[in-house]
Parts: sequence; C-alpha cells; structure tokens
Amino acid sequence: MAGYENKTKPTQTSVEEFIAHVEHPVRRADAEVLDEMFRRITGEEPVMWGPTMVGYGSYHYEYESGHQGDALAVGFAPRKASQSLYGLLVQPEAPELLSRLGKHKVGKGCLYVNTLADVDLQVLEELVQTGYRHMTEVVDQPRTKG
Repeated sequence: MAGYENKTKPTQTSVEEFIAHVEHPVRRADAEVLDEMFRRITGEEPVMWGPTMVGYGSYHYEYESGHQGDALAVGFAPRKASQSLYGLLVQPEAPELLSRLGKHKVGKGCLYVNTLADVDLQVLEELVQTGYRHMTEVVDQPRTKG
C-alpha cells in the first residue's frame, strides 16, 4: 500500500455551480433538496470531492496495512440513474431506518435513490443525522505520522 493515494479528494469546485449544471431536471431538483438537508443536519458547508461527489464533513481512517486518508463523512452524487448517497449505511440504526425509507437500493457502500419522491424524507433525514454522527464520532480516527 505504500505510495497509494486516494483519488477522491476535496476540490475547489463550487457546489452550487455543480448542482446548477446537473443535466437531469429531477436529479438537479433533488440535489438542491439534498444540499439543503445535509447542510441543515450536519452544520457543514459542502465541499466537492472529486468531480461529482458533494460531501459534508470528513473523517480520517487508517487501515492495518498503514494506508490512511480522509474521506467525506456523508454526501451524495447525482448520477444518471439515481442519487448515490454516502455515509448512511454503517451506523447501527441503518437497518431499521432503511426498512422504513421507501424505494431504494443498497450497494457496497452506497444508498441509491431513484428520486426523493420515492422515499420518506423524515427517515432520510434520520439516516443523514445518524450517519454523520457515526462517521465523525465513531469511525473518525486520530491522524498518525506516516
């Protein structure tokens, strides 16, 4: 793992400009709602991570191999097929909340929602709140010299 570098890093790209240029009108409108929700719940200003991921807060990780880095705590990416939501699946509350969320799919580390009209927004807010807290208070690790 020596020399490995995270490809997804914070950028200086404007989140507002990124969202304004989302091609699909429903994805763009949903991204605006998600941005307001994530800002309100986390208290964080959004940062673009790579070209397409909007992140709120960050956490530090270190693997047994010695590889370490930083990643967005919670966030989303408006993709062509759906909204990809990050940081919402590892907290202990996730299974119960997902059972009440509505129409969604789960990938390895992502929650996929076709449109916000398909889900219960109050449940989604709980997922964001508990996910953010878990990522920043439980998963976040102190930085070590490397």
